[in-house]
Amino acid sequence: MILVIIIIIIALPAILMHLLLRKNKKNSSCKNNLPPGPRGLPLIGNLHQLAGATFPHIYLSHLSKIHGPLLRLNLGSTAVVVVSSAKLAKQVLKDQDLTFCSRPKLVAQQKLSYNASDMVFSPYNAHWREVRRIAAAHLLSPTKVQSFRPVREDEVARMVAKIASSPHPVVDLSAAAMGLTTTLICRIGFGRRYEEQGAERRRFEELLRELRQLTTTFFVSDYFPALSWVDKASGLMKRIDCAFEKLDSFYQELIDDHLRRRRHGGVAGTEEEDHDDILRTNIFLGGTDSSAASIVWNMTALMKAPAMMKKVQEEIRNVVGNKGKVDDDDLPKLPYLKAIINETFRLYSPVPMLAPRETTAKCNLNGYEIPPKTTVYVNVWAIARDPEYWTFSPEEFLPERFMGSDIDMIDVKGQDFGAIPFGSGRRICPGMFMGLANVELAVANLLYSFDWEMPPGIGIDQLDTDALPGLIMHKKNPLLLQPKLYNFRSKN
Repeated sequence: MILVIIIIIIALPAILMHLLLRKNKKNSSCKNNLPPGPRGLPLIGNLHQLAGATFPHIYLSHLSKIHGPLLRLNLGSTAVVVVSSAKLAKQVLKDQDLTFCSRPKLVAQQKLSYNASDMVFSPYNAHWREVRRIAAAHLLSPTKVQSFRPVREDEVARMVAKIASSPHPVVDLSAAAMGLTTTLICRIGFGRRYEEQGAERRRFEELLRELRQLTTTFFVSDYFPALSWVDKASGLMKRIDCAFEKLDSFYQELIDDHLRRRRHGGVAGTEEEDHDDILRTNIFLGGTDSSAASIVWNMTALMKAPAMMKKVQEEIRNVVGNKGKVDDDDLPKLPYLKAIINETFRLYSPVPMLAPRETTAKCNLNGYEIPPKTTVYVNVWAIARDPEYWTFSPEEFLPERFMGSDIDMIDVKGQDFGAIPFGSGRRICPGMFMGLANVELAVANLLYSFDWEMPPGIGIDQLDTDALPGLIMHKKNPLLLQPKLYNFRSKN
């Protein structure tokens, strides 16, 4: 908020000129049938209203209850619409997907994605289609995810063994989940395993924390390109340049090591394999953060629902027996576990708002005109609580809503628009199958191997569901739990 006020003061001489130049254009645009929204201020629009919102997805959800599920905002020079209902999400992500499938240019995302040359932040063009094709073929298809099964099962077994052998009665499950996903993605992406307390792991996790902050930081030049010097004067550009250099160096070391091992193996790289190396860096950030958050939210939700915890543990232990671990072959036989994971993705989506889209042409949405180059946000958090879609207790954790005769049709894979943690359409999260496989196996083994209790002296009612702000919604406070190793052999 303070920064916005400073901008207004600094730019005050330009405000009147700006208003005079746009007066006629503004008068003519009033005739357009634009979506409703809150009134803004001259020049800055609605920026001052969002500046104080710690959790934009919650604030925008409140606004949508006042102005409707299709909300218009003006953020400086940027026109924005926010979608907060399952019905409209289907329009944007499926029915008119081609019109809504590009990306806006935002400073932090552009910088950290090598000028939008990756899968996530690239605009919709021939380059993106080629990159996406290679990713699907070489890294992220269901077949490729299945090929990583030995790595996935090995890393989950290591996590379970570490928890079982811990000398401390209480474990930090948040740290354990992050350790699992970081090491898992390193092995899948680069064939390299980092020791849990190694310098590389600590280096990456520190960098990850910095990137979380930068990707949600307000950059003046995103909304006032003519005032980009403010970002330089404030030190923000220096900060993001520094973070990018560290990230680039980290990636380069991984890629060099990968190429060195390939050469020593006598295998020549192809053009697609070179693209493959670039794409491996793309899954590193997304695959690590979101999967770790999802594991923690699943365990948090179950700790707050002991009856559900007992029921799903009985399901897993009855299916797996005394085998000693849950493997990939067991997962299709665990419908209640899948329902719990789906419901956790719905109510505690690690991505409360999908990455912003940009319209490629003028279009009509729900009877309103949407101009080209409009930034579009899909509020996943609000949609998961849409009372028109989830007619029964949308705020409650009820896994049973994902069970029944239509279970094969109701999931979180982009076809059921009331729960779209991975998005849908052309820009659906490319790592969806990998993320689901990692989360399902990790949660299943944690529930199979241990009975979980709150730390001594702390009741379940004290277990919070507060979240950290950011693109990825992590639990604010570490999930500290007391594991009791389950003696499955004595039960059979």
